[in-house]
Amino acid sequence: MDARRVAEMLACSSYGRLVAYLASRGRDVAAAEDALGDAFLAALKTWPETGVPKNPESWLVVAARNRLIDAARRDRVHENVLETLKSSRLLLSTELSDHPDGFPDDRLKLLFICAHPAINATMHTPLMLQTVLGLSSAQIASAFLVTPATMSQRLVRAKVKIRDAGIAFELPETDELPSRLAAVLEAIYAAYTNAWETIDGGDPRHRGFAEEAIWLARLCVQLIPQAPEAHGLLALMLYCEARRDARRSANGAYIPLAQQDTRLWVQHMIDEAERELAHAATLKQLGRFQLEAAIQSLHTQRAVTQQVDWETLTFLYEGLIQLSPTLGALVSYAAAITEARGLEQGLGYLKTLPTAAVENYQPYWALKAHLLKQLDHQSEAQQAYARAIGLTEDAKVREFLLRQSMLLDE
Repeated sequence: MDARRVAEMLACSSYGRLVAYLASRGRDVAAAEDALGDAFLAALKTWPETGVPKNPESWLVVAARNRLIDAARRDRVHENVLETLKSSRLLLSTELSDHPDGFPDDRLKLLFICAHPAINATMHTPLMLQTVLGLSSAQIASAFLVTPATMSQRLVRAKVKIRDAGIAFELPETDELPSRLAAVLEAIYAAYTNAWETIDGGDPRHRGFAEEAIWLARLCVQLIPQAPEAHGLLALMLYCEARRDARRSANGAYIPLAQQDTRLWVQHMIDEAERELAHAATLKQLGRFQLEAAIQSLHTQRAVTQQVDWETLTFLYEGLIQLSPTLGALVSYAAAITEARGLEQGLGYLKTLPTAAVENYQPYWALKAHLLKQLDHQSEAQQAYARAIGLTEDAKVREFLLRQSMLLDE
């Protein structure tokens, strides 16, 4: 395989794992990222000439660690880091023999480290998204409604905090895990959402993000089996992932949930999600992810009943809004009200949402356009469609909205 292609695949599939491995030994997240970046550059120069090594991950880690050692030599303040890295060289062959896939996976450990109480709580999720899950500063900034430059500066400060505070690179004590779990689950879900929102299938990294998020949620369930929200999050993502292939037609066009062919839904994923949600319920501590999973469970019943219980959905959304009044939940509640109680009530609720909050929120404008079209308010619908289309980044969703807006002229 082409050397550049191998490097690109490793950057997509192994970046977070390798950063976590290096950081857990060198105790400096930013330095680990820089060293691994240098190693990838070296690979792009070397591999086309010498060929791709038998174990390219090992090659990258050795190259990155050598750069860390060189940097530590230049800075005697980090003499202890140098000794740690030197000693880890002796452990490398043993670690590899114990982990046939390459390097021991320290990503979950690093997620909990990023949720350390010494780090500003507002930076827990962004730090995890970049360091462990590999999202760019621009992607994270978009999710948190700040500029990429601002987010980049905040991330740098958080990594410096980890290094300067000497935060231990190990899982916290058992009694500390629950207090950090919420931030870890939020980051895992944010990574999954980033993958889910891109439906055109053009970039394999997005499916990789989804698979990795589900895998990390499974690890959380194993680590803290009595945490109902860990089971709830795993169930939520499995319900959504079960519908992934039904979201596109044969020619790649976007298909909204209500129009999906339920025969394309992956039943074994739905069955597993049902088991996880049922187990979460036995732990008797309701949370956001369990409610969101319950909402998705109701949608999957359409495969059996051929209809959706919209009144029950509105009830679940009311509970979700009480626990987590996100903009997404509020807009989805308006959609449920529409189906359960009529267009006028749905649009009326939608109009109560704060103007400043929804100004750049694409789902709000897409739903508003749909409702206005159904009510035959063509001029207002056209304006709402234009706004929604302008805010849509995914090409397939944009094409879908364009088709809907064009129907207004017929």
